[in-house]
Amino acid sequence: MLRVLIVEDDPMVAELNRRFLEKLDGFTLSSIVNNGKDALSFLEDNTVDLVLLDVFMPGMNGLELLSAIRRQQYGIDVILVTAARDKQSVQSALRQGAVDYLIKPFEFERFKSALTGYKQRLKFIEQQEQLSQPALDTQIFNQLTPSETNELPKGLDQHTMRRVWKCIVKNQEDFTAETMAETVGLSQVSMRKYLKYLTSIELLTVNVCYGSIGRPISKYHYNILKTNPFFMQ
Repeated sequence: MLRVLIVEDDPMVAELNRRFLEKLDGFTLSSIVNNGKDALSFLEDNTVDLVLLDVFMPGMNGLELLSAIRRQQYGIDVILVTAARDKQSVQSALRQGAVDYLIKPFEFERFKSALTGYKQRLKFIEQQEQLSQPALDTQIFNQLTPSETNELPKGLDQHTMRRVWKCIVKNQEDFTAETMAETVGLSQVSMRKYLKYLTSIELLTVNVCYGSIGRPISKYHYNILKTNPFFMQ
């Protein structure tokens, strides 16, 4: 479980962030504090993985707290959750290593995208001994691969592709070609063609595992870091 500290001086916003966080798997709330000084005191005595940080707070503001966290060299990631939308605040946050920046007000889906994307990046890195440039580009920095053009391969229909992708995004769980074919209403042969293409442009990853009788089963995993493919635009 990833331990999260919420630093927010508005009780209503802090409560909203807490409720949003409770909806997500893999995260646990360590504490809620309403100012930078108390946040630093908490971090001195407790291990935290992620801070959800407001900017506008009395005393030490969020960016000053972020600077203090970096000076202390805590191994902590920070996501800004703030009404600050000026260029200077955004630049300061990014230069100090903020992993995301949410501008209030925001919807749950944006909050979910920020935290689940962060969790998936951590998981991906932890599973690697060494990382290649293509892996960094697609899994960490969300760059398009050269093979991801604005045209589907011959034999794939855009309307059907959208149906397939919507089902994948909605479920966000590992699946097989058989289960997805049944969900969408396609033949397994056709579904495998769509999944093969989505895997080739790294919107999906595939792992082969073996059942009780040794038959290989391909399970597909949704890459949450790439959420707006060209065929959905």
